[in-house]
Amino acid sequence: MSGYNALWVPGMDHAGIATQVVVEKKLMRERGLTRHDLGREQFMAEVWKWKDEYGGKILNQERRLGASLDWSREVDYIDIKGRTLLKVPGYKSTVEFGVLTSFAYPLEEDLGEIVVATTRPETMLGDTAIAVHPADQRYLHLHNKFAIHPFNRRKLPIICDAELVDPNFGTGAVKITPAHDPNDFLVGKRHNLEFINIFSDDGMINSNGGKEFQGLKRFDARATVIEALKSKGLYRGAENNEMRLGTCSRSDDIVEPMVKPQWFVNCSDMGREACEVVEDGRLEIIPKQFEADWFRWMRNIRDWCISRQLWWGHRVPAWYVTLEDDDIKAFGVYVDHWVVGRNEVEALTEAGTKFPGKKYHIEQDPDVLDTWFSSGLFPFSVMCWPEDTVDMKTFYPTSLLETGHDIIFFWVARMVMLGMKLTGEVPFKQVYLHPMVRDAHGRKMSKSLGNVIDPLEVINGITLEDLHKRLEQGNLDRNELDLAKAGQKQDFPNGIAECGTDALRFSLVAYTAQSDKINLDIQRVVGYRHWCNKLWNAIRFAMLNLGTDFLPSENLDVQSLPCGCKWILSVLNKAISKTVTAMEVYDFSSATSAVYSWWQYQLCDVFIEIIKPVMSADDNNSTSASVKRVTRDTLWICLDNGLRLLHPFMPFVTEELWQRLPQRLGDTSRKESIMISDYPTVVEEWTDDEIESQMVLIESSVRSIRSLRMAYLLLPKQRPEAFLLCKTDEVATVVENGATEICTLASLASLKVLRESDVPPVGCAVNIVNEHLSVYLLLRGIVDARLELSKLEKKKEELIRQQEAVTKKMNIPGYRDKVPANIQEDNLSKLNKLMAELSIVEEANENFEKLLADSS
Repeated sequence: MSGYNALWVPGMDHAGIATQVVVEKKLMRERGLTRHDLGREQFMAEVWKWKDEYGGKILNQERRLGASLDWSREVDYIDIKGRTLLKVPGYKSTVEFGVLTSFAYPLEEDLGEIVVATTRPETMLGDTAIAVHPADQRYLHLHNKFAIHPFNRRKLPIICDAELVDPNFGTGAVKITPAHDPNDFLVGKRHNLEFINIFSDDGMINSNGGKEFQGLKRFDARATVIEALKSKGLYRGAENNEMRLGTCSRSDDIVEPMVKPQWFVNCSDMGREACEVVEDGRLEIIPKQFEADWFRWMRNIRDWCISRQLWWGHRVPAWYVTLEDDDIKAFGVYVDHWVVGRNEVEALTEAGTKFPGKKYHIEQDPDVLDTWFSSGLFPFSVMCWPEDTVDMKTFYPTSLLETGHDIIFFWVARMVMLGMKLTGEVPFKQVYLHPMVRDAHGRKMSKSLGNVIDPLEVINGITLEDLHKRLEQGNLDRNELDLAKAGQKQDFPNGIAECGTDALRFSLVAYTAQSDKINLDIQRVVGYRHWCNKLWNAIRFAMLNLGTDFLPSENLDVQSLPCGCKWILSVLNKAISKTVTAMEVYDFSSATSAVYSWWQYQLCDVFIEIIKPVMSADDNNSTSASVKRVTRDTLWICLDNGLRLLHPFMPFVTEELWQRLPQRLGDTSRKESIMISDYPTVVEEWTDDEIESQMVLIESSVRSIRSLRMAYLLLPKQRPEAFLLCKTDEVATVVENGATEICTLASLASLKVLRESDVPPVGCAVNIVNEHLSVYLLLRGIVDARLELSKLEKKKEELIRQQEAVTKKMNIPGYRDKVPANIQEDNLSKLNKLMAELSIVEEANENFEKLLADSS
């Protein structure tokens, strides 16, 4: 709409882990099969089948939300406070966590024993050392000595490590299992320890754990190990222990650290360059607050493991070469036997170059690439990189990436690093990080809580019963399902009302003022759906009053327009300026506020109301007909510009309504769709600050009168007389010129302007607009004077209390010398205003007393 050659490509990762887990659960639930039962090829066919049926849901949601995309390019932790029983997949009974178990290792040479403690006793089967602090006096005599493993007689060196061991925690001695603990892994590297893996991939104790324990599930082995320690007299007790327990967000299983061969990318140089592009301005992160996260991640980046033990995803393009004369033929044994290529043909060529004259066969690595590695190539792979295509030349580097702030490191950083490494350029100039959508209570959306909101269900509406059915089709167990249903019933007792796309879009954009989180309340979306009805009503009013023969004028003489028409065009200019400016700096909430305020509070609430008398005037009167004609032209301009201004936020309703507007005769510049029409720009001749200032006073007068109507519970059909008491000629002129507008908006029978020397009639309620203007609403015969006297007395008491408080402040010792001049001015202004209000209240009090006297 602003004339740019724009390309918006839909970026979505293939969700490797999540997709494979869902399909595997589905196979087991429906057919009792594992992926290994099917084999890789058939399993991949099942995944593609599932993806074709369900995997396009996000893209379908984006389509329904009106995203103008180029569709052709289409570990959690839980804190354990102490002894806690948890349900673990694959175990019939609950498993105990949050317990610190102590046991003793016997020392060689009859030196006694050394006591260690662990929350994972089963891992002691893979211990290869015991660490102490080098300065710990208790263990100086054990430096360079050995402990003896009680089950396999393995000698465990007692090593000194000041980096790991805290001598003041526990016994000051730490068991080291390099193959099954991240910290122990680093210790093992520092001290060149043996790495012994005691677990199979399915969580069983393998042969390295010893015959006594081999084949046991890891948590069953925990109990068996403890009993074995007791039988040898080495068990030293257990106590509660706070801990963080790693769990898999996909399967709810307990994460088990294991050493496995993987493919890694050295990120140190790329991470440094990624920091530099933000520091020197080549890449801008919006909101700026997330720069700190960026630098924290990138300055502490480690090597990136890019291989995953899955079948769903982009397979690692590496082949293992097994030579005929290799001593060991097992897959992956020799680190130097790997070759890489785009396909098997390239890999064979590379193998022939690497091992000339040798007989061999090659086998591709079964692992797939990390989702984020594949996704990190997206900004340029979508342009057919590495080919030098027209798209690559035209659209790369791109301008903007829009995504959630929760994946700034997982995805954004990887795109920047890979883009710079492989293309030599930063893949985009700006990153806009949108807030994360949560439920109305601020909770993260979770299937187990039942608070996941599908945008299509908000658009189309859904009953509570159907919400429950959606849960039943998922993978929740019975307890989780019952909890989720209860959550849905609490939040959506009547289901979700049909809101439509436009209301949902506008709500989400308006919510962006909440910065990093959106607490989505469906009732707010419903409110914007009702607002869409108001837009329809505005167009319906226009079509009725423009008439079937209306044709917009080619030129409009703004200076000759009625005041109301000048005003609405001037504030339209302001709305255009605010909206465009806000969008340019990605302040979308302010943009929606500007366009909403103009449509709701200025066009619908004021302009359409004040032109109703004009539209109903007699066409036989030449003056009335002339005013009606220019008013119609102004209304058409407002609706045409207003709909185009609103279109990016509400594309569907604006398209429908814009198509209904009359067209200028022979207008060849009008586009076939609003979405390719010009976006509104400021028209300098529309700006009229003086008219806007006058209208502010008129609207303030109307609000004061409406306030009195509400205070005295006047019905809409009751149209009292009103009087405006003006203390300056300038104010009197403005309200006299706006008398018709005030009468229309405030539902008055008549309006009379009084000067300072005039006396308002007896029996009026009074409200103060400002220090120069007061409104009087004639209530004689409409309200109870005695009741009004009671209200005025309370008002008088409150004014006197406030006046005394301000006077007390102004009379404190040293006030004139110590209090800043601006505060003194504010206090003096408050005092004068209170005295003026008190005077008016006393005057009104006298009027009601007169009214009572006259009535007696």
